[in-house]
Amino acid sequence: MKKINLALQGGGAHGAFTWGVLDRLLDEEDIEVAAITGTSAGALNGAAFKAGMVHAGREGARAQLDGLWKRMGAIGDMRMANWFRGVEPAQIAQAMEYSVPYSIGDALSRMVSPYAYGPFYSNPLESVVDRFNFNEVCADQGPSLFVCATCVRSGKIRIFTGDEISTDAILASACLPSLFKAVEIYDPATERTEAYWDGGYTGNPALYPLFDAALPEDVVIVNINPLERDELPVTPQQIQNRINEISFNSSLFRELRAINFVQRLLEDGKLKPGEMSRVLVHMIADNELMNSLSVATKTVPNPVILHKLKIAGREAADGFLSRHKDDLGQTSTLDLPAMFG
Repeated sequence: MKKINLALQGGGAHGAFTWGVLDRLLDEEDIEVAAITGTSAGALNGAAFKAGMVHAGREGARAQLDGLWKRMGAIGDMRMANWFRGVEPAQIAQAMEYSVPYSIGDALSRMVSPYAYGPFYSNPLESVVDRFNFNEVCADQGPSLFVCATCVRSGKIRIFTGDEISTDAILASACLPSLFKAVEIYDPATERTEAYWDGGYTGNPALYPLFDAALPEDVVIVNINPLERDELPVTPQQIQNRINEISFNSSLFRELRAINFVQRLLEDGKLKPGEMSRVLVHMIADNELMNSLSVATKTVPNPVILHKLKIAGREAADGFLSRHKDDLGQTSTLDLPAMFG
């Protein structure tokens, strides 16, 4: 049995890609997920995966993920996906990005605070997250789950795990401050109620909870924010989109750079084995697809895009397993020295 940890990035509706990745990994009877760290959409996927595993094993996890994304609008009407079978995601993304309703909504979010809605405010994700069985999400059985959020007051990351995970914790992890009110949760460490925003600002996702000696060495990152874009962004939409991607990748880059530094010290004999954890890093991604999408497709769960993202996630995971399944437990497949050289 190969045991792995999963690190699931946030990225709004693009989390449907991770849905496909997890769906494919569930086919592998000899791969066991020991722990999951997730932010925003990654936290929702992680909660669905764990609740399903606790409830009914692999098929339970698959059913929970399907139910989650059905609630998010992914497969509300699969006929729509058939109508757009020949349409490329990039075409749909551009149409959404430059549409009048999206432009108005985007401009409104920059000029009007979510606090301005008063009693009319509601978080649309609340009804989705409330459907989780938190006795299963917080259970001692199944993979360990870590949910990342950002403390507004201190700017520090908070990791929710075990009984701390709740509807509010997951909503905090997915709280974009231009769209949603901060989520307030009591913090026993500070002995006060703290306000939280999206965990992507400080950990997208946080990797360090996975460095426990009791957990496997392998960390498989499911990346849904493009690390690189070759073309210079020049339109307002392109510039805002790239700012969003850089912001939500910066914390992951910092942790990967630290891992690379420690691994070099271990290889050079400057650290003794056992003094620091050996981490085997892998990544499942589809940069070509994600480069064709934008911040518009993150915030609007278009059923066609979500359906295509699930398929792309399954294909990306299948390609990763074909190339690197035998490397699990043996060596890293993400070339960190090249990334930071």
